[in-house]
Amino acid sequence: MRLDLKKHYSSREVAAITGLSARQLQWWDARKLIKPSIASHPTEAGGFTERRYSPIDLFELAVLADLRRNGLSVAKIQQLLDTLRRRFGIRLFDAIGGGSAITLLTDGKDIYARTEGGQFFNLLRAPAQPLLVVGNEGTLKELKMRMRSKAKKKKPETS
Repeated sequence: MRLDLKKHYSSREVAAITGLSARQLQWWDARKLIKPSIASHPTEAGGFTERRYSPIDLFELAVLADLRRNGLSVAKIQQLLDTLRRRFGIRLFDAIGGGSAITLLTDGKDIYARTEGGQFFNLLRAPAQPLLVVGNEGTLKELKMRMRSKAKKKKPETS
């Protein structure tokens, strides 16, 4: 999927790219999971403006949508985001987008942080306690953003 980089994305565009519904985005915003760069606000006509998301917001939402589809609960996602902020002083984009002092890894159930110094932390169970990792680190996959691919329409068969 090709993504044109823009300054801001509407809720509809974010939903199409990430696979999240507009309702999920609204619910996540209300719970302060991911706040849009430009919040919805009342208009003079009595309506509301649409939320607008930055490319960094979009990137993080795509990662979180993938984690959610793979069974991570919203509470665990909130815990992950809070731990990254409190423990490491970064947001998800910093850890996934590169250039950070940590790399996020997953075994499909838990999410781990590996520091530049080689320390491991389980971010969902004991984020303050370094882990002793013995054995095959190769079973862990780096957490990355995956774009949702649009379903291809089947061409009608002609006889």
